Parts: sequence; C-alpha cells; structure tokens
Amino acid sequence: MFDPGFILAGVLNGLLAGGIYVLVAVGLTLIYGVLHIINFAHGSLLMLAMYAVFFLWKLAGLDPYMSLPIVIVGAFVVGFLLYRGLIGRFSHGRDENILLITLGVSIVADNGALLFFGGNTETVDVPYAGQIIELGVAFLPLAKVISFVASLVICLALGLFMAKTDTGKAIRAVAKERQGARLVGIDVEKIFAISYGIGIACLGAAACLLMPTFYVTPQSGYAFVLVAFTTVVLGGMGSFVGAAVGGFLIGVTESLGGLFLGEQLGQIGISLIFILILLFRPTGLFGAKA
Repeated sequence: MFDPGFILAGVLNGLLAGGIYVLVAVGLTLIYGVLHIINFAHGSLLMLAMYAVFFLWKLAGLDPYMSLPIVIVGAFVVGFLLYRGLIGRFSHGRDENILLITLGVSIVADNGALLFFGGNTETVDVPYAGQIIELGVAFLPLAKVISFVASLVICLALGLFMAKTDTGKAIRAVAKERQGARLVGIDVEKIFAISYGIGIACLGAAACLLMPTFYVTPQSGYAFVLVAFTTVVLGGMGSFVGAAVGGFLIGVTESLGGLFLGEQLGQIGISLIFILILLFRPTGLFGAKA
C-alpha cells in the first residue's frame, strides 16, 4: 500500500483528474473575479453541456473531442445571452438578485433535464475509452491523458486571451475597478456578459473532455461544481493561478484519499485540506486580503 510506485500512480491519476477540475474552476473564478458573485447555475450548465456532447455523439456520430469547437461556441452564446437577457436585465445591479436568479436557472435546468432527458445514466462509447498508457508503474487511461493535455492547452489559451487581447484587458480592468472602467469608455455590462459567456464556455470544454470517461444524468453536474467551489476558495477567490493549483491539489488529494481510505472515505482528505488551508490562510493560497 505504501510502495512509492503505488503512490506515484495515485498522484499521476490525481493530476489527470485535477486537469478537469481546473477547467471547471477557472470558469467559476472568472465569473466571480469580474461579477463578484458565485454562479449557482454552474453545475447545472455543466450538466446541460454534457448532454449536448452526448446528443452530438448519438445523433451525429461526433466524437466528444471533435465536438469541442461546437460546444465551446454554443456554451459561450448561451452564457452571453443568459446574462444579457435574464441575469443582467432583472438583477438591477444587485448581487443578491444575481444569486437568486442563478439559483432559479439551476432549478429550472435540473428539472427540465429530468423532464426531457429522463433520469437514466447516459454514456458515450468511443473506441479508445479502454486504451491504457503505461508510464513506469502507472497505467493511465488514454482518454484522461488526452483530456488533461487539452485542458492545459485551453487554460493557456484563455490566459493568453486575457493578457494579450483588448477584450481580455477590458475584462481585467472591469474586474479591478468597474467604475474606473466606465469612465474610460468600457461598456461594463457587455464585459459582464462576455465574462459570463467565457465562464460557461469553460464548462462546455470541460463537458467534451469529461464525456469519454464519465456519464451524464440530470444530477451529474453537482459532483464537479462542489469540487470547483472548494477549488476556488482553496486557491483564493478570483485567482486563476490559485484555481489551477487548487484543482491539481484537490485531484491528487482525492486520488490518494481513495487509494488509502477507499472510494467512499477518500473525499475526507479534500475537506481536511480545505479546513487546514482556511485556518492558516483564510484568503486561500493565492487570494489577496481585502
């Protein structure tokens, strides 16, 4: 059980899982960093994106990885229109209204999925699902390795977009000082919608990377969004670096916890590290003091 090779295998598998957690958490971090609210609809929108990937495969025979551009663009459009047509219009600039609206969106999405798609577990059957890559003593699923690499590439592309493009700079300006951004002519409401759309696009990407190795039901988004919330708080609210480090830390902790304590008790390690970090670093690993 304590063989170094055995532990190394657990760490590598945890890092692979952490790559997906990072992608989900980055979307949540972006929305919080700009709008300064928690998106309660995050898990439900991830679930809808996973259904989109499933039906693209079932009806059009499109491989989940090949559906990345379609689902990412579609998720961005849904997020943008959702903010423009519902959240921004009816929140009247009040954060508590946004929280209630996103909670309402979550309830409608969950029950709508149950009504139209049923409660059955749906999976995607791809030929490479059972293929394994042997890395020393570790045996890593090929699909998870592909998803891990793709997740890192997408996060890097998002980082470059935020750092190099005019829209990215406007997003960072609004996140830092929205009133000042208004004074220099930035359309703050439009930036809010774009930021929300990008956050949901991250969920679209995560859905494509998850489906070759996971399943979808109307409740499947909950498992990932709870980890994402923990990751965001652990890394520091609004910190992209914190979301990345927190995602990998949670993935490794979950993997090693399951290795030593069993699948049911493995989650205890996540809660324990979360509590310890908040005790000694209340702002999170990379969070700034208010």
